[in-house]
Amino acid sequence: MNATPGPLLQLPPLSLYVHVPWCVRKCPYCDFNSHQKNGELPEAAYVDALIADVEADLPGVQGRALQSIFIGGGTPSLFSAQAYDRLFQALQRHIAFAPDIEITLEANPGTAERARFADYRRAGINRLSIGIQSFDPLKLQQLGRIHDDADAHKAIDFARAAGFENFNLDLMYGLQGQTPAAALQDLRTALEHAPTHLSWYQLTIEPNTEFFKRPPPLPEEDTLIDIQDAGLALLGAHGFERYEISAFAQPGRQARHNLNYWRFGDYLGIGAGAHGKLSWPARDEILRTRKKRQPAHYLQAPGEALAESLPIAMEERGIEYLLNVLRLRDGFTAAQFEAATGLGFEPLAKRVSSLQRRDLLQQDHDVIRPTAKGLQFLNTVLQEFL
Repeated sequence: MNATPGPLLQLPPLSLYVHVPWCVRKCPYCDFNSHQKNGELPEAAYVDALIADVEADLPGVQGRALQSIFIGGGTPSLFSAQAYDRLFQALQRHIAFAPDIEITLEANPGTAERARFADYRRAGINRLSIGIQSFDPLKLQQLGRIHDDADAHKAIDFARAAGFENFNLDLMYGLQGQTPAAALQDLRTALEHAPTHLSWYQLTIEPNTEFFKRPPPLPEEDTLIDIQDAGLALLGAHGFERYEISAFAQPGRQARHNLNYWRFGDYLGIGAGAHGKLSWPARDEILRTRKKRQPAHYLQAPGEALAESLPIAMEERGIEYLLNVLRLRDGFTAAQFEAATGLGFEPLAKRVSSLQRRDLLQQDHDVIRPTAKGLQFLNTVLQEFL
């Protein structure tokens, strides 16, 4: 994408991503930086390293309050509530928390305990993302999950009993041998639990996974389309708005952390392998950061975790912004594009008009957003801007 300097780059909202890299067993489809735990986890030492990590990143805060915190993994629910309470107290000594901060913890049903969920709530975590993936016991076995369908139901019940009114359920479709009827039954079961948010996405085979080495037989494309069409209708009928390609929420319950990410906001990334993005308007620079990937290396030198810090090239800023924001149904305005990238929007106007004529984008007043067809063929939309 050609880069045309525009108005000054502006400082966007700030979030924090915390990575906990351990899990009980690595799933065969998982390409995240996760490592099977062997023995007792170094919980206290890891929290010490996280605190030192964020202290090293403090210049990037630039006076902003944290709007959200997302604790991902791995399996963050392997850590105690006391560990997170200590982390939050340390964070608040250095960074202000927005009054309505959203703090999300990813939880695996196989590690769910009633008392632990209540402790998480008391520590300040106010949103859970529970990795169900399926309510079908056979499908869970095929996915290599450590929980069964009974564990999935219990985890949701524990969350509610602990006072979590706001929670997400992760659910996959397009699983081995899955029919449209079976995929829809998974969705109906999830909806019976009345979550505020659903992440419903197709299983894809990623490099460097066990499934990539030995691919399972997955449904044909026509079956996947049937599942998606029926699922979208079912979710809509239950009041869920599709605000991102694979994210669905009840009104006002969109994931604020993910929205900030997709809107090209800033985020500190702490923990083994964590990625971050930071804007520096004074020097017209946007940096991508990455921390040391291996837990042992991350723990060896607290406060010296940075493995990489690279500026996004001026000519890449526009497509990076669009790669994120065009996943959202809300779209964006030219002014938002310019504030987030420091580039002028005018050179893109002809391409936007071309995509409108092909019913891939639409423009309502100042807002440019993908059509339903545009979301379905998002790669085609993005190719127009390369």
